[in-house]
Amino acid sequence: MQSKKSKSKEDKILVIVESPAKAKTINKYLGKDYIVAASMGHIIDLPKSRMGIDVQNGFKPEYITVRGKGKILNELKRYASKSKEALLASDNDREGEAIAYHIGEAIAKKHPDLPIKRIVFNEITKSAILDSIKEPREIDMNKIKAQKTRRTLDRLVGYNISPILWEKVKRGLSAGRVQSVALRVICEREEEIEAFIPKEYWTLKAEFVKNKKEITAELHKVDGEKIEFRNKNEIDILLEKIDVNNFVVSNIQTTPKTIKPTPPFITSKLQQTAANRFNFTSKKTMSVAQQLYEGIDLGSERIGLITYMRTDSTRISNQAIDEVRQYIAENYRDALPDNAQFYSKSDKAQDAHEAIRPTSAYRTPESVKKYLTPDQFKIYSIIWERFVASQMIGAVYENTVFYITSGNVDFKISNSTTLKEGFNLCLNLLKSKETEKSAKVKFELGEKVNFKQYLPEQHFTQAPPRYTDAAIIKFLEENGIGRPSTYAPTISTLQDRYYIVRKSKQLIPTVLGKLINKIITTSFPNIVDVDFTAKMEKDLDGIENGTTSDIKLLTDFYSPFIEKVEIAQRSLESHKKSFEEETGELCDKCGKPMLKKLGKYGFFLACSGFPECRNSKPIPLADCPRENCGGKIVGRKKAARGKEFYGCTNYPECDFVTWSKPTEYNCPKCGKFLIEKNDKIYGTYKLCIDENCGYKQIEEH
Repeated sequence: MQSKKSKSKEDKILVIVESPAKAKTINKYLGKDYIVAASMGHIIDLPKSRMGIDVQNGFKPEYITVRGKGKILNELKRYASKSKEALLASDNDREGEAIAYHIGEAIAKKHPDLPIKRIVFNEITKSAILDSIKEPREIDMNKIKAQKTRRTLDRLVGYNISPILWEKVKRGLSAGRVQSVALRVICEREEEIEAFIPKEYWTLKAEFVKNKKEITAELHKVDGEKIEFRNKNEIDILLEKIDVNNFVVSNIQTTPKTIKPTPPFITSKLQQTAANRFNFTSKKTMSVAQQLYEGIDLGSERIGLITYMRTDSTRISNQAIDEVRQYIAENYRDALPDNAQFYSKSDKAQDAHEAIRPTSAYRTPESVKKYLTPDQFKIYSIIWERFVASQMIGAVYENTVFYITSGNVDFKISNSTTLKEGFNLCLNLLKSKETEKSAKVKFELGEKVNFKQYLPEQHFTQAPPRYTDAAIIKFLEENGIGRPSTYAPTISTLQDRYYIVRKSKQLIPTVLGKLINKIITTSFPNIVDVDFTAKMEKDLDGIENGTTSDIKLLTDFYSPFIEKVEIAQRSLESHKKSFEEETGELCDKCGKPMLKKLGKYGFFLACSGFPECRNSKPIPLADCPRENCGGKIVGRKKAARGKEFYGCTNYPECDFVTWSKPTEYNCPKCGKFLIEKNDKIYGTYKLCIDENCGYKQIEEH
């Protein structure tokens, strides 16, 4: 007869998730009858040291236990030996399905009689977890095929092109399907900026006075037509013809305008909003969202605050809609629409998950604020606000335009009045930051208006803006390149390879990035073709849906691709010395010349006597501003936060430091270096490092 102790062990159910944080949350819901363990992501995967794809044998992948994960796998098998059933609970996407499949296969080999099932959930709440356990399913083999095909494609590209880059440029470089397209787009935008020639143009405003209040109006039309001024002379010619004593209100147009709420967040829109509102990188946004999804301790309970954060669908469950409508009825009664609001999905959306939403509308940002970090509060707040607002009525405004006319010249003043707040009632961090530029005034039709002065203003056309995290994600999403799970890693990889750098919010290609882009666009045009890459994503979706053959897709891709690889190996010229430059400086350790070289994090100085002499140091950016110091300012990393600061090479004798990066320009007043600053008043400008000097160089636009 079995002892009570051994029986209780064998009666347990093993639940395998991906992360310890998720395991901790779920364990609180399931209790003592379950063992909840974490796999720490992929346990079985392709090898890192070789391609691991048998091209001649139907592109068969070579799977191995990931280095360092053997102990975890053995522990999962040990837990399985004590369990009557195993439930694979990794994320409900292709990667999660692959993780579940490989773990299930490994456990089944050791315990062939153990029942193994797959469970999925969109949120980590007690009800969602318990419901998923009641409805286990089999592994989705079409998802496995799609993941395996995507992984194989990336291997074929990366492990064939990367060695060429190592041989022709430098070691440590890489190429990838999605990252190469993103790099191409960033480089092409930079080429547009470099080739851009500004053109002068002028705008005209007029200042009027009513009740001692100055009111600014903008030029609307001349002779009923819009007009553009190329220079000041064209404005002067027009002004000579206007009778400033004859301005009257010639027309008043009042129109209601309704602004509808936007759908709840999908991954790309969350990343874009966090970038624009909080200056968060995509990687940071997803990291914070993951924490909110996996579970937060709220005093008496631990719960996932948001649904799964990798999604391209705006769909919301009926249960969530019923709850949020109840919340709105209790808190914003007048803003509750008669019926629930539904949002159409994109043609490119897989629609595998709901939109990103709070797991309960009643869990308001303020009610959980004390349990969250500042970053968690920001991300949770905008998710909550966007979701609740999406089920409220639109905001209604009354727009009034006054046309002030003299002869054939019309100026206009616009006013906007809020008639109904609608969804704005629940917004805080997502409230529009736009402010009315015109004064709130009222005119009567036919009223004479007192003219004060003209306000002509010179402008120059601007080059197209560089891509930001938000803008490049928007581009990738709109063109069907990559998936919600790939946007943030794509940008991070480009930065890690030093193909791009981030300056303020802008993504700027480096000289290395431009060279890599040139090589790939010339030798492998399909890899960086937007339409080709988008079609590949659709084909992967087709494999998941069971309508496309994985082997046919790989065969059709590989044959022409490998031909181009062979051509590139033979014909590409070497760029090995492109990033080595003599400096005229001698090594202070061995006396040999120092070279300017390109490393993983950018350029640095290295001794030409390497490997015998391994002396290296940062490149000086400017002369130290301290009198009689003679040192150079170089970049340094602050270990605690990883943030770069700038200090003197004569440290500790000279303790000068600054967080602001020196520019290549010196102050025309005192000769010390200028730093680059950015604020809302002046935009980007240069400032003297010496506060006592105070020289400021504002860029003209």
